[in-house]
Amino acid sequence: MGVDTTDSRICALIPTYNNAGTVLQVIEGVSKYCHDIIVVNDGSTDQTKDLLLTLPSYVTVVSYVPNRGKGHALVAGFRKAMEMGFTHVITIDADGQHFAADIPLLTAEMGHNPGGIIVGCRNLTEDNMPRQNTFANKFSNFWFHLQTGIDLPDTQSGYRLYTLSALRGLRFITSRYEAELELLVFAAWAGIQVTSVPVRVYYPPAEERVSHFRPIYDFVRISILNTVLCVGALVYGLPMRLMRIIKKAFA
Repeated sequence: MGVDTTDSRICALIPTYNNAGTVLQVIEGVSKYCHDIIVVNDGSTDQTKDLLLTLPSYVTVVSYVPNRGKGHALVAGFRKAMEMGFTHVITIDADGQHFAADIPLLTAEMGHNPGGIIVGCRNLTEDNMPRQNTFANKFSNFWFHLQTGIDLPDTQSGYRLYTLSALRGLRFITSRYEAELELLVFAAWAGIQVTSVPVRVYYPPAEERVSHFRPIYDFVRISILNTVLCVGALVYGLPMRLMRIIKKAFA
């Protein structure tokens, strides 16, 4: 049986950094499914800031300089959403790879997971999926399962639905690309339910892509983070999982 989510207030959160060519199109698409939108301009140096000045009043813009990374942008957006009284946030990337029409898939899953995190998982075998992204994702999926015991097909997806109350008390170690993986691990350790739904993905031809993923640099950062998280899993994550299992058995 589904859970009544009629009292939920949902907004969309779009972090952006130098996405002048796609950000307005993404906002327009999202507005068809979610009328409340927060855009975080993470220190863009192109025309993004000027374009955001043209947006209608239902779009709230948070802007700062210099660029501080996606993790920092997400935290800024979460804080703004909490200030505005929202209960849930749907995060979607500003580069146009996600389909706004898949938003109802995430909100429908709220009936089964109203207090957790829902990840929109891409098909990693798509013909046009960048090879380095596929490798980094499979690498992260393996370590995420090792650290949490949860099988998740796409730990790198930025298309997610977060329950804001579940994020209170969670802290980031990092502030950039790998922060989304870190947040999933910490949430799982805290007993927050993490589920997924399949979503579509669009990757334009290589010459048209705007990607801030730096294969060597970001892979090294993810590797270092996973080393830290594996230690954390041994001293904190695993004991917490065992305590919940024992508590459930004697409930």
